[in-house]
Amino acid sequence: MNVYDFDNTIYDGESCKDMFFYLLKKDLSLLKLAPVVLYAFAKYKRGKITIEKAIEKYAPKIENYFQKKSYLLTDTVEFWDRHMQKIKGFYSVQQRPDDLILTATPEIFMEEVCKRMGVKNYIGTTVDTDVGKITRICLRENKIKAFFENYPDGKIESFYTDSPKNDFPLIEIAENAYVVKGNKIEKIK
Repeated sequence: MNVYDFDNTIYDGESCKDMFFYLLKKDLSLLKLAPVVLYAFAKYKRGKITIEKAIEKYAPKIENYFQKKSYLLTDTVEFWDRHMQKIKGFYSVQQRPDDLILTATPEIFMEEVCKRMGVKNYIGTTVDTDVGKITRICLRENKIKAFFENYPDGKIESFYTDSPKNDFPLIEIAENAYVVKGNKIEKIK
């Protein structure tokens, strides 16, 4: 099995940030969340926040929005109609049927893009849309936990990421590991 991070690896950019700004254009009430989302995103990118702190401090501020499931499904389809061109070309060339995308992006957003790309296996941040509660943030150390919860005997042939620092535990267990920067892929293990 080959495992891929999504943002800045297969997708050219940060899909959650792009989705947030896409939704903001449609729903200006999200403007009040912009400072919180941008601040949390900046802290995460600098490695200044743990998963536990992110959930505790920032998740409650955005969880109410996830209760709008019917809107999110429609908006997600429309978002991917406009953003599929940001899927990097290298992926379709080497894609295999047993690939797994392992990402911090919520699964409710990943479902549509994975269907379009023909990817059956994906794990991301999970949200209980009935109550709007984030139940798992799938980043850093939580990625490897999620991987083994879903694939207890899983073996990673090749792992692709844009961030060796954040995905170090997955690099450790992979037979081969690659860093993706733009359209360049460099073997690091």
